[in-house]
Amino acid sequence: MSTTFKKDEGNKAKDQASQAADKGREAASHAGEAVSHAASAVGQAVGQKASEVGQAVSQKAGEVSHAVGQKAEDATAAVGSGMQQLAGKVRDNAPHEGVMGTASRGVADAIDNAGKYVEDKNLSGMMDDMTGLIKRNPIPALLIGVGIGFLIGRVLSSRS
Repeated sequence: MSTTFKKDEGNKAKDQASQAADKGREAASHAGEAVSHAASAVGQAVGQKASEVGQAVSQKAGEVSHAVGQKAEDATAAVGSGMQQLAGKVRDNAPHEGVMGTASRGVADAIDNAGKYVEDKNLSGMMDDMTGLIKRNPIPALLIGVGIGFLIGRVLSSRS
């Protein structure tokens, strides 16, 4: 009876060990799920924060870009106004009669018209006009670009 009792006790211990192992696996599974849910929640929170920061940075960059663009437009308008003032000074100080008077009036009118153009169009309007000019005349624009590149190359190579 002692061997049977020992076998029964051994089987009982095995069953209890097996049950304990099953419960341990079940607990580990629940813990793994809990960790997975927690990691998912943390990942979503981090992703949300990153998205918010990205949007804030994008908005600030847009505001800065707009401010810089506005400053450039204001500076261009100021240049145009300065050109018109220069045209007035040329008219006032240049000779009014003869060949020099005619030439000075022509120069003053050209400076005045250029100043009005720069003041009215600003950078964006001038870029639109330049783009249209290049589209209408692509070959001459290309040749001018090559010529300017050649001249810049000559200037830079002569400095070395």
